[in-house]
Amino acid sequence: MSAGMKWYAVRAISGQENKIKSYIESEVEYAGLSKFLGQVLVPTEKVYQIRNGKKVSKERNYFPGYIMVEAELAGEMIHTIKNVQGVIGFLGEVKGGDPVPLRHAEVNRMLGKVDELSEKDEQINIPYIVGETVKVIDGPFNGFNGTIEKINEEKRKLEVMVKIFGRKTPLELSYMQVEKE
Repeated sequence: MSAGMKWYAVRAISGQENKIKSYIESEVEYAGLSKFLGQVLVPTEKVYQIRNGKKVSKERNYFPGYIMVEAELAGEMIHTIKNVQGVIGFLGEVKGGDPVPLRHAEVNRMLGKVDELSEKDEQINIPYIVGETVKVIDGPFNGFNGTIEKINEEKRKLEVMVKIFGRKTPLELSYMQVEKE
C-alpha cells in the first residue's frame, strides 16, 4: 500500500457488486487514472448447501451492497468512481465533503476475514443443539420433522427422532440433510 493509497467502502446496488467492480476498474483505466487505483474487492464467503442430494458450494457476499476500493483519491478519481453505473457513493461521506477512509483495524479485519474464509474451505459450524426441532430435507424421510437427540461432531451426524406411522424412530442424518424449522 503506497503512502497515498487508502481503503474506502463504496456503496453499490446490491446483487451487482461484481459487475460494478469491473465497471470501476475499466472506467478508471479509461480515464487514465490507473496509478491511483490499488485493489477493488468484493468480500465473499463460501456457503454450502444441499441441492438434489449433492453438496454445492456457493459464494455469498460478506457485505452485500458494498465494494472495498483501495485508491488515492486525487484529482478526478472521486468523480470517476462516483459516476460509475451502479455506484451510490462512498460510505461515511458527508454531503459535499470528502469520502472517509476505513481505519487500518477495519481493513486488516476485513482482509483477514477474506483470507480466513478462503482458507477454512470445509469448516462448517454446527448450528444445531440437542432438543431442537428440524426438518429432513434429503433422503427417504424428506419432509419429516424430528427432534435432535444426539450430535456427533466428528462424523458430522445427528441422531434425529422422527415420528413414522405414530411411532418414534431414530434416524442418523448428516448436518446437510436437515434444516432448522
